Amino acid sequence: MPERKLSIPKAASKSVRSQSVSLIRRRTKENLKERIVRTGAIATRLRQAYPEIRVPLDYGTTFQLLVAVILSAQCTDAAVNKITPELFRRFPTPDRMADAPLAQIESMIRTLGLFRSKARSLKACARQLVELFDGEVPATMEELTTLAGVGRKTANVILGHAFHLPGIIVDTHCKRVSRRLDLSRSEDPVEIERDLSRLLPAEQWTGFSHRLIIHGRQICHARKPDCKACMVEELCPSSLLIAHRSNPRTQAHNGQAQD
Repeated sequence: MPERKLSIPKAASKSVRSQSVSLIRRRTKENLKERIVRTGAIATRLRQAYPEIRVPLDYGTTFQLLVAVILSAQCTDAAVNKITPELFRRFPTPDRMADAPLAQIESMIRTLGLFRSKARSLKACARQLVELFDGEVPATMEELTTLAGVGRKTANVILGHAFHLPGIIVDTHCKRVSRRLDLSRSEDPVEIERDLSRLLPAEQWTGFSHRLIIHGRQICHARKPDCKACMVEELCPSSLLIAHRSNPRTQAHNGQAQD
């Protein structure tokens, strides 16, 4: 069937524009106190939906968790879990990995993206742990981020899940969902971390950020969020905009083809 565009009266066109402006304004009127209340409600619903949280990486020690998280950059957890059993069997401790030939580490993680860079980071990180921290993984953000291959996201995973210290894990899913929920408007992970930290008590940081990640993977997908299945839809300003854009009248006004 040939494509055709629906024409809508000017009055309807103005109505569509005014509705869009109204929805956008609703995002800008919320003050900090109101946002804190809304964030608490979001946290409660996410906790009910995802009561148990765990790092989806297989490990036995804090050092092994650190290695697995470094390897997971731009890579699926499942792919990491396929290669770590043998890697940890051969190099279970920092001193063993620090002494391993680089080529041997590379060969064991070759199926992962950026394997050469990751192999260098693992060997250098293990060497730092041996020489600077007596073979132990440090428990502060400042010390963790001095290690090769470790940024704030990795450090917060270690702090939250190995040491049970407050940390906000901002990966691509947390970043996307935080912005859609209008809990942060920044593109910078450090600023998103700061914004979220203002909205919840510290003891909820790790669990909340981890649940945002799970929610991003299961419901709030990058290309097409499943708003109908979302338990926080009514608390999400973006769901209003997404629904508005899906309205046939809006599509017609924007020149989208109708069958």
